[in-house]
Amino acid sequence: MKLLTLSFGFSLFLVYVPLSYSSANDAEHDHHTHSMIRTAELFTEKPELSALKPSSTPAFICPMHTHIVSDKKGTCPICGMDLVQVETKTKSEDKSSPNDINVSGHMQQSLAIKVTTAKRANLSKFVQTVGQVEYDQSQIVHLHARFSGWVEKLTIKSVGDKVTKGQLLYQIYSPDLINAQDDYLLALNTLTQQGKHQGYLSLLKKAQLRLELLGFNQDQIKRLKQTKETQYRVSFYANDNGIVNDLKIREGMYIEPQTEMLSLASLQKVWIIADVFENEQNWLKVGQKAHVSVPAAQLNAIQARIDYIYPELDTITRSLRVRVVLDNPNTALKPNTLAKVALFGRPNPDALVIPQQALIQTGKTNRVIVKQDDNTFKATTVRVGILSQGEAEILSGLNIGDQVVVSGQFLLDSEASLSGSLIRLSQETPQ
Repeated sequence: MKLLTLSFGFSLFLVYVPLSYSSANDAEHDHHTHSMIRTAELFTEKPELSALKPSSTPAFICPMHTHIVSDKKGTCPICGMDLVQVETKTKSEDKSSPNDINVSGHMQQSLAIKVTTAKRANLSKFVQTVGQVEYDQSQIVHLHARFSGWVEKLTIKSVGDKVTKGQLLYQIYSPDLINAQDDYLLALNTLTQQGKHQGYLSLLKKAQLRLELLGFNQDQIKRLKQTKETQYRVSFYANDNGIVNDLKIREGMYIEPQTEMLSLASLQKVWIIADVFENEQNWLKVGQKAHVSVPAAQLNAIQARIDYIYPELDTITRSLRVRVVLDNPNTALKPNTLAKVALFGRPNPDALVIPQQALIQTGKTNRVIVKQDDNTFKATTVRVGILSQGEAEILSGLNIGDQVVVSGQFLLDSEASLSGSLIRLSQETPQ
């Protein structure tokens, strides 16, 4: 039987593996057996573990293959790297906690261990998500027929056409419109012949109001009053600038009061509808700051605020919709364009923060590796608050100025866990 030593992290274990060898290697076997017996004595002596034996019996390991262990200097048979000494201390010499990790300066360089300082900083809850540009629904105008008739002329050809204020949209022939004009002219003529009687004035006002409700503008009514001629093809004009969002009529079609002829949408303002996960809804509030970027339009970090939070979640995606309103004076933002949305919660101006990469998250607890004043390392459990923009808020477990490992912490955490297990094992071993 040949005695091999294995390690996980920096702690040593013994594994017995049966190996066959020739009699020509007996001398080498005796030498290795003598070396392994010396290593075995470090573990078999009670009640102390090898990690607590004097440094006069060093162990050498490969930084890349930590299962390669030797009691003398040499090179790794796998990668050829020089073996690195792991220093040990006696129990009487070691004033630190049993879970403290001692790593030489050379080993720290080999493991690329880096540290940073826990500090106070301004930290806000933050979520990065995606959204989509949509029309401002409050700015969409639906044009319905308020009479029966026929479309004699249509100037709009398709959805997406731009419309300017005062532009002719269509001309309608309708007996209802003709009767309304005739009633107005009759009331006007009666008032002119009979004098300004209160009854005739009221009749004229009602006839004019009927024309307005049917879609006549003031210029058309004024022209009718001056010319006293009925218009058989009545023209209808756009009241504002916009984009044709829907078009449901064509020339020659018959229309009725329930017919929606078209709808016009304004692009002066647009909505950004963003989706956030349901677990984020507890800190989202109307009025909170938001940054919107639209790569397709080469627009970055447009400052805005949350305008509305929808009252229900999507049953399929389990997401909550949030609305942000943006000014769009140059109509650079087109509906259905994708956008990147960053939402910011209420800031905490005095949070104790460390880089989020320093956290060792196990699902049940969060740990960090702290570098102590005597250059030893210790695994410390922390309570985490806000995680935002690569920073983590620490609610308990650390103090200002603590040195926290941000690179190589997982190796050190494994060694700390293993050392604790060995100590518990030694305490349970019968004397």
